[in-house]
Amino acid sequence: MRALFEVYNKLEEIRVWSRHPETRNIFLAEAEREYGHLCKFVPEESVRKTVEGADIVVTTTPSREPIVMDEMVSSGMHITCIGADAIGKEELDPSILKRAKIVIDDWEQASRGGEMNVPLLLRDKIVTKEDVWAEIGEIVGGLKPGRTSEDEITVFTSTGMAVQDAVTAKIVYDKALQKRVGNFITIA
Repeated sequence: MRALFEVYNKLEEIRVWSRHPETRNIFLAEAEREYGHLCKFVPEESVRKTVEGADIVVTTTPSREPIVMDEMVSSGMHITCIGADAIGKEELDPSILKRAKIVIDDWEQASRGGEMNVPLLLRDKIVTKEDVWAEIGEIVGGLKPGRTSEDEITVFTSTGMAVQDAVTAKIVYDKALQKRVGNFITIA
C-alpha cells in the first residue's frame, strides 16, 4: 500500500478483504490513520467484491488454492502477487496467467516458489516459461516494455530477491544515520 501511495500519491479507493475480519479491521484502522486523507478504505466480505472492477489488485495471502478467479479479472487490470512465495502456494486461477502478461522477479525462484509454481509443476504445465513476458529487471532496465496497451492484463509475481532486501536495508540504515536513531552493535 505504501508503495502504491508513493507511486500514485492518491488513490480513489482501497478495498480490503481477509479470511479473518479482525485482522482486516486492524489493518484498516492503521491504514485510515496514515492515509485516510488520501483515499477511501472499504472493508469487503468477499474476494469477488474486492477484486471486481479494480484497476490494481495486490494479493498477500498464504493460500494454497486460487482465491482470485478468472471471471473476476477484467481488461486492463494489474495484479501483484506477493503471497505465493513458497512451494505449493497460489492465489490466482491459472487461467488468469494464461491470458495475462506475466512479469516475474527471477525465473528460478518464480518457477519453484512463486505464483507459477503450482500450475507449472503440479498441474501438467498449464503455464510454462514461454508464458512469462519478462523478469522485472528487463523492464526496469528498458530491455522489454511493461504495459503496452490499456487493455492488457498484467501480473507481477514476486517471490522477493536478496538484492531487494539489501537495497531496503541500506535505505533504512542511511535514514537511521541521518536521524541519529538506533544503536551500533559489534557482531563477533
